[in-house]
Amino acid sequence: MPELDFQMEDAQPQRFAASPHLLFKLRITESVAASQEPTAIQTVILRCQVRIEPARRRYNATEKGRLVDLFGTPERRGQTLRPLLWTHVSAVVPPFFGNKTIDLPVPCSYDLSLAATKYFDAVEEDAIPLCFLFCGTIFYHSADGTLQVAQISWDKEAAFRLSAATWRELMNLYYPNCAWLCLRKDVFDALNQYRSQHGLPTWEQTLQRLLPALEPVKP
Repeated sequence: MPELDFQMEDAQPQRFAASPHLLFKLRITESVAASQEPTAIQTVILRCQVRIEPARRRYNATEKGRLVDLFGTPERRGQTLRPLLWTHVSAVVPPFFGNKTIDLPVPCSYDLSLAATKYFDAVEEDAIPLCFLFCGTIFYHSADGTLQVAQISWDKEAAFRLSAATWRELMNLYYPNCAWLCLRKDVFDALNQYRSQHGLPTWEQTLQRLLPALEPVKP
């Protein structure tokens, strides 16, 4: 039964797609003894859970302030800096012999109500520690040519440090100089009614009209 190992080598924004994705370069290698021949892998149905591991990096003062919503005040970080589930992805790996490098597309949202997006948006420098946990099914040919099926070992994973600049490059590519705001439906309806009543063509102008009224009165 083939034993596969996984290594993340790089990550780049995917350009010219319908929605933002990061393309992770995933290298799959069969672990074989020096005296053995690699197995003829027919295909791999690969599933992957992607986690953010926030405890594996340091944070500057600005980042700490931005992360209060996720992890609480700094004195609580020893208990609250737990791994965050980012997403689940899957891929079909084509036939290979020995090793194969594929693009693993990971969808990215700019919805700032999501914990993962809040975290990415808060980090402004250095790298974001990620962990990829793999499972799935291997279809391969045995020595006599018959097709066999095996499962990927449950303990297979790969660590990767994603540059914060790479994520920002992706967001700037798809949403230049923009940010997403998620509102409760009744609040949105009231805001939309205000915009219509005052003949304001854009949401930016609507909020700019309201902002002076929301500023606290100076003593």
